[in-house]
Amino acid sequence: MSTSMTASRKWRKPPMIKNSLMRWVLIFGCLIYLALAFGSFDVKWARVYEGLDRGWQFILAFAKPDFLSRKSDIIDGMTESAIMTITSTACGILISIPIGLGAARNIAPLPVYLVCRGIIAISRALHEIIVAIILVAIFGFGPFAGFVTLSFATIGFLAKLLAEDIEDTDRSQAEAIKATGASWWQWVTYGIQPQVMPRLIGLSMYRLDINFRESAILGLVGAGGIGATLNTAFDRYEFDTASAIIIMIIVIVMLLEYLSGIIRARLQ
Repeated sequence: MSTSMTASRKWRKPPMIKNSLMRWVLIFGCLIYLALAFGSFDVKWARVYEGLDRGWQFILAFAKPDFLSRKSDIIDGMTESAIMTITSTACGILISIPIGLGAARNIAPLPVYLVCRGIIAISRALHEIIVAIILVAIFGFGPFAGFVTLSFATIGFLAKLLAEDIEDTDRSQAEAIKATGASWWQWVTYGIQPQVMPRLIGLSMYRLDINFRESAILGLVGAGGIGATLNTAFDRYEFDTASAIIIMIIVIVMLLEYLSGIIRARLQ
């Protein structure tokens, strides 16, 4: 009996050898999968070569961006994007607050909680491009489809984070307000709102930044904004105009980020 146990222990592989073998098996398996995956691509190298030449021309266009040839189109597109961004963010915030309150388990009854969480889940499940394509098919081309898309996306983003902040609030402060005989609205106003308001303002500024960047993308599918002007410039191979638009988008996003940082720092 003891002899057989000794023999089995002698032939048993150490754990380090097993782990090393498993690691190499996984590495080789991943390499084989990547090789097969890349091999399935139908790459047309002649077209890639032509695209590299156009890509280099586009990079060179950043050295001499053209802000004047399509000045009116750029101004109209930027104005449209700004209007879409501000209105959709404001509308999304107004709708997100009650949904966020309803999605917080510590202050909302179960039926309300489930409905609000369902709305948040639907909003977060659908990407902005998919929503924009659907709304363009319903409402037609133009900024209204972009406005509704960005408002819908803001609800899923802001309501979820607001609900999580409410659930993480200090219970002692809220319970102290509740112990005075305050109503539910007074309890939320004086016990919950002071704790989440700085975070809500910071998230709202962050969402404003996101909505402006998304407005440039939504224009590619016909939902208005500067993206439509950018797409037209690319279609016409006007790389100098396209580079000018991209530079303006980058500058505006950087300004919004800087402004958002200042506001968050003062609130904290």
